[in-house]
Amino acid sequence: MITSAQMRAARALLGVDQRTLAELAGVSLPTIQRMEASEGTVRGVVDTLMKVIAALDGAGVELIGDGQPSRGLGRGVRLKEPA
Repeated sequence: MITSAQMRAARALLGVDQRTLAELAGVSLPTIQRMEASEGTVRGVVDTLMKVIAALDGAGVELIGDGQPSRGLGRGVRLKEPA
């Protein structure tokens, strides 16, 4: 679904802190902190994950999955596969 690195990168693109993302998503600050502190793919309640993804999408961030093309024409971020 979404990795902790994608969440941090998305916040950086938007120029928002964890508290602001929590407010945009309608979740608690500790929830965002826990998600971003996890390793790899974020685990949690699906409804909460969907709220965060929807908030990022609504703010203009496109999350790109492994091996997926971007649907937009704007700039974006994709992490390289680790060497």
